[in-house]
Amino acid sequence: MPAPYKHIIWDWNGTLLNDTWLCVEVLNGLLTERGRKPLSEEDYRTHFGFPVVHFYEFLGFDTDRDSFEKVSHEFIGAYEARWLEECTLHQRAATALESLAARGISHSVLSAAEQSALEAGIAHFGIREHFLGLVGTDNIFARGKVEQGKEWIAQLDWAPAEIVLVGDTLHDFEVAQAIGADCILLAHGHHCPKRLLRTGAPVVDSLDELVQQLGPSGPSSGHTPDSIQVPEQRDNSA
Repeated sequence: MPAPYKHIIWDWNGTLLNDTWLCVEVLNGLLTERGRKPLSEEDYRTHFGFPVVHFYEFLGFDTDRDSFEKVSHEFIGAYEARWLEECTLHQRAATALESLAARGISHSVLSAAEQSALEAGIAHFGIREHFLGLVGTDNIFARGKVEQGKEWIAQLDWAPAEIVLVGDTLHDFEVAQAIGADCILLAHGHHCPKRLLRTGAPVVDSLDELVQQLGPSGPSSGHTPDSIQVPEQRDNSA
C-alpha cells in the first residue's frame, strides 16, 4: 500500500515547469559567445547539478567570484527574457495537482528559483490556488534550498513521514533527506533517469505515473492549516 501522504512539497523547475530545453539553449548561447563547444540535452542532464558553480566549472567557465556572478546574471537575463512566453508546464501538471487534492493531499512548492520569479511563474500558469505556500530563495545562484526546506517543513501541520518531496534532481533527494521526508523523483526534468535511480528513491516518468504511484485513494484526514507563513528570505550569498 502507498504511504498515506497528506502533503506534497513540489520542486518547480524541471518538475512542474518544462524548462530543461530552455536552460540548454541559454547555456549554449553563453558557450558559443565564448568560443566553446555547445552541449546536448543529454550531456546537460548527465552533468548538471548543485552547487551550480561546479557545473559551470565543468563547462569551462571562469568561476572566480566576479566571473561566476557575471555569467550567472547573463544566464538569468537570457532565461527570464524567454521563459514565461516559451515554457509550458509539464503535460497534465494542473490535472495531477487537482487529482491529488481531491484525495485530500495538499501542496506547496520549494524551489531554488528566486522568490519573485517563482511567484510570477506560478501566477502566470494559473495554478496558485493549489498551493499553501511558495518557498523560493533570495538569490539567483540556486543557493539555500535545504535551509528554506527545513524552515518550511517545521511550519507544516504534518509529521515528516506524512510528507513527500517530489523533484527531478539529486539535490531534491538531498533536500528530502535533510528535512526528513520521503522523495519521489520525476525523470522528465534536469537529471537523467540513470542518475536518479542511483538514489534508491522511486523514479517515475510522468506526472500521470506519479499520481498512480500515490495510489487510487488519498488520506481521509488531510486538512489545510489555518495559518502558515513562508520562511523569511535570508541572504545566502556568502
